[in-house]
Amino acid sequence: MAKFKIAQAPTFKGPVMIPIVGQAPVKVEFTFKYRDRVDLATLFDEWNQRRKEGFERLGDNPSLSDVVTVDTEQQAQQIKDLVVGWEFGDKFDEESIKALVKSCQGTTEAVVAAYEDAYAKARSGN
Repeated sequence: MAKFKIAQAPTFKGPVMIPIVGQAPVKVEFTFKYRDRVDLATLFDEWNQRRKEGFERLGDNPSLSDVVTVDTEQQAQQIKDLVVGWEFGDKFDEESIKALVKSCQGTTEAVVAAYEDAYAKARSGN
């Protein structure tokens, strides 16, 4: 009989393929926060609500730069909500998170997908 504890570790690691303009994506290891099912659902609800409120504030005819600003803020927050560290040479802090989101388009989507993939693998038994 396998021995394991029901309580999950507070963090786990996983690879994320970071998109780089003009190059192949680069695999970077991230350290993620563990969240149980209820916490994860609550977090996703908060993201949806924040996104909705952000775009409502822009009104009917937002400029592209306004949309990108709201989206960038949302994406930086998503990374802060999921990640506690990374393998980059840059320090894991607010400034570096914003720089990553601004310079590597698609990174947040890749981070969220890697996070969700780790949970999907756990559900399916790896």
